[in-house]
Amino acid sequence: MDLVTGGTGFIGAHVVRALLAKRRSVRCLVRSESRRSNLEGLNVEIVVGDVTDPASLAPAMTGVQTVFHCAADYRLSVPDPRPLFECNVVGTENVMRAASQARVEKVVHTSSVGALGRTADGSPATEDTPVAPSSLIGPYKRSKYEAERVAEQWSERGLPVVIVNPSTPVGELDVKPTPTGQMIVDFLNRRMPAYVDTGLNLIDVRDVAEGHILAAERGRVGQKYILGNRNMTLKEILDALSRLTGIPSPRIQLPYWIPLAAAAVDAAKSRITGRAPRIPLEGVRMSRYRMFFDPSRAVRELGLAESPVDEALARAVAWFRENRYARG
Repeated sequence: MDLVTGGTGFIGAHVVRALLAKRRSVRCLVRSESRRSNLEGLNVEIVVGDVTDPASLAPAMTGVQTVFHCAADYRLSVPDPRPLFECNVVGTENVMRAASQARVEKVVHTSSVGALGRTADGSPATEDTPVAPSSLIGPYKRSKYEAERVAEQWSERGLPVVIVNPSTPVGELDVKPTPTGQMIVDFLNRRMPAYVDTGLNLIDVRDVAEGHILAAERGRVGQKYILGNRNMTLKEILDALSRLTGIPSPRIQLPYWIPLAAAAVDAAKSRITGRAPRIPLEGVRMSRYRMFFDPSRAVRELGLAESPVDEALARAVAWFRENRYARG
């Protein structure tokens, strides 16, 4: 039996499907209030609980061999960061303790490249690039960094933990959507008249899901693996979306201070209205740097697949249109 936390989310839903494709028995820990559209029609066992509630984790772990801890609060802009840290850091502590008490055979902890270091010259970073406090922009990155430290501590105590650091997954089932998914939606709705000089490492979300399973099967305990593929500037991503959709790619490159100022104004409005800002200030601050990464360790040691990113973008576009996130 495999347990997936966060199975209703983007990565978790694909991990669930990848496990089912291998005819594995899957149990999902699901909050009572969570949208379950990503699990509809799937042969999975649902256990209602929450990673922040230790009492709900013991029954979820019963009879489990492998835990895929995908649950996380992924928001770049939060009025109060405490719930985010409660989910990402305290929740990880709770899952690791429950897994240890249940004597599971393997735990795969879903971290993020946001928890990794950044190179001074902008070259692709690795799992071993030192982390500077200045690179942990915003509460989400800080919480994922702290959660990764929790996973490492439990590994040092003897719990068989493998850490995976997905880069920027793209594809279908991005229900919230994630910040990257929202960027695709904004492009489809012609809300991106300009761009900034930044970059991301993109990977097919299906490859990320397979990478989780490979990490459980082949990963070295205590090791980290970047699940990534193609380093692309934002302009290259928008040009790829343009080729797929026929929507013109923006030609105007904005200096960094313009979106920064717009985000600051948007943040001020958000504090007054209580609505989430359309331009997350933390996201703009992150965009000052190219988030390029080197996934060669995962390719070499796990056999991570690197499927064409354009195909994943095409599936994302089709899914967002089919589910009415975008017009046309």
